[in-house]
Amino acid sequence: MRSWRVPVKEFTTENIRNFCLAGQRGCGKTSFADAVAFNTGQNNRIGRVDDGSSLMDYTESEISKKTSISSKLLAAEWNKNKINLFDCPGHSDFIGELLSSMTVAESVGILISAPSGVEVGTNIQWKWINKFKCSRFFFVNKIEVENANWRNCLEQIKESFGKQAVAVQIPMGEADSFKGIIDLLHMKAYEFDANGNRKEIEIPADLKDDAETEREALIEVAAEADDALLEKFFEEGTLSDTDTLIGLKKGIKEGVIYPVLFGSSTKNMGIQVVLDFIIEYLPSPADRSPVKAVKTGTEDIVDVKIDSNGKVLTYFFKTVSEGHLGDMSYFKTYSGTVKSGSDFKNQQTNNSERATQIYTFHGKNREEVSSVPAGDIGVLVKLKGTLAGHSLADSSLGLSIPKTEYPNPVMDVAIKSKSKGDEDKIGTGLNKLMTEDPTFKFVLDPALKQQILYTQGSTQIEVIQEKLKARFGVEVELGKPKIPYRETIKGKTEKQYRHKKQSGGRGQFGDVHLRIEPNTRGGGFEFSDQIKGGVIPSKYIPAVEKGVVESMQHGGLAGAPVVDVKVAVFFGSYHDVDSSDMAFKIAASGAFKEGFLECKPILLEPIFDVEVTVPDDFTGDVMGDISSRRGKIGGMDPDGHNQTIRAQVPQAELYQYSVDLRSMTQGQGVYSIAFSHYEEVPHDAAKKVMEEAKRAKEEEKE
Repeated sequence: MRSWRVPVKEFTTENIRNFCLAGQRGCGKTSFADAVAFNTGQNNRIGRVDDGSSLMDYTESEISKKTSISSKLLAAEWNKNKINLFDCPGHSDFIGELLSSMTVAESVGILISAPSGVEVGTNIQWKWINKFKCSRFFFVNKIEVENANWRNCLEQIKESFGKQAVAVQIPMGEADSFKGIIDLLHMKAYEFDANGNRKEIEIPADLKDDAETEREALIEVAAEADDALLEKFFEEGTLSDTDTLIGLKKGIKEGVIYPVLFGSSTKNMGIQVVLDFIIEYLPSPADRSPVKAVKTGTEDIVDVKIDSNGKVLTYFFKTVSEGHLGDMSYFKTYSGTVKSGSDFKNQQTNNSERATQIYTFHGKNREEVSSVPAGDIGVLVKLKGTLAGHSLADSSLGLSIPKTEYPNPVMDVAIKSKSKGDEDKIGTGLNKLMTEDPTFKFVLDPALKQQILYTQGSTQIEVIQEKLKARFGVEVELGKPKIPYRETIKGKTEKQYRHKKQSGGRGQFGDVHLRIEPNTRGGGFEFSDQIKGGVIPSKYIPAVEKGVVESMQHGGLAGAPVVDVKVAVFFGSYHDVDSSDMAFKIAASGAFKEGFLECKPILLEPIFDVEVTVPDDFTGDVMGDISSRRGKIGGMDPDGHNQTIRAQVPQAELYQYSVDLRSMTQGQGVYSIAFSHYEEVPHDAAKKVMEEAKRAKEEEKE
């Protein structure tokens, strides 16, 4: 039995490896991290997600759901090097956790479940990995599970991600017969015992051909990573072991070779080999030097050398509330060394902050450290106003690291408190939670008279509800959000409206003639003063415009705002005593309301660009469903064994689409949305909207 221990010494930048785990939900990322924790002495057993003993998935919600919800840091030591491993959720609702981790990681380990192969979520994550330009490797997990087929899995990886995905080892056996791996770099075979330790054996005769075939592919890809090596390969037909290793290291660090390894996290088979590989082949922070920084207050980009002896520059990529400890702010040091007791300036707020207690984390266990050198990851507590996306630096440096970009939310719901008087708690709670998770948004929409929560999906909504109840004592109800319809016109008219009121004393008089006509779509509202001869004094013209604008807030069809119209006041009359701003505002409002209904008014609805990625088998069902939602298919793009369907769909038809897509595709479909434009609502649908608006208005009166 291993005793629990933690690394306490400081490592040089060259001896640090920062990497995060990616892959579809259920592929075994957390089990991999737990196995790493055991092998590096961070735990005296391999924690398990199934029984709630995981060192990584330790929150109440994660234990009950048996899935990761937030990324966790595992700091560990292996072969005199430091590893900072980020165990990230595979669920698409929590993609922000992976993105924030990739911001500070040089590499990504992509886990593939051997029985399942490459899944849709992995393809989506791959696009983000490309955007972050991370080095990467594949670990084909669950080789010991029934129906595992390493050859099919390797072929799928190559089909999905290109021939640059190349095996550096192959397994000996699969399912119940899995017993070890063949190292293609050195052509040696290793058998694992029950504790994950290895011993060298002869390469099995039945796998020699497979090993030679995959080794040839490895040599060819290694040669392509360097022009000199490629020339040597063409001349000699192969490369020496030394040259192969040189090409492989170069290609991995430059992100053009994707090595594939095999093993079992739960059986602890192959984990130590992967750790050796990480130290030997993955880039250190020094290999990514220099990094890009922005001059504070400008958009100027400068290079910053990753050097522990330079002036301090840090980036805060994650904030977590840890009960009595308060906010835990995770950061990476890009330059200099952060030391306990040092003062820094927040480059976004210009306020000073002090590094009091500094921690590192080993899953759920924390350890206090005295300093964090360049390239390393640390955690500060109880900062005054530093949030994720901020940079702390020496006061004289004046630089910051560019903020992480996150995807748009894909699902919206209306949210309100169950108990009256708790409305303020919702806003307070959600604003706090948004500092911890920037992938959702909370908006109080005065036009719709609703509080709207924009999220990445239904599971994220569940987690937000749980946190609101547990941390802020507020229970909420969810509902269907109202659609921000708009109204406009197709025709034009001229309309007079005279407002006259006499009730003793000074009366009210305002008489306006308006010309109302359509503006171009997206052209907005244009008002013009075409009065001649002073029939309406110029001092009343602003009141006329104000009356029109106020009337436009609630159109005559469904009470939605009116857009894209031109209005001109061209005639009218006034009274020396009874005319006033109020009288002309009322007259203009009346003229517009009546004239609007004579201009062939139409209802507009928001249309969204939608991209849905699903396995080939579900393409027909998903396309049919999109059509049933009044969607228009724009095309399809093949993506390995998946299809990405491009469409435009009305927002009104996207409610609960996250839930419906998951049901249609057995949880294998993912999608993204972005607002495109407004267009006319079809007659039947518009009729329903207007009837609902009329009914709602009558209910308000009651």
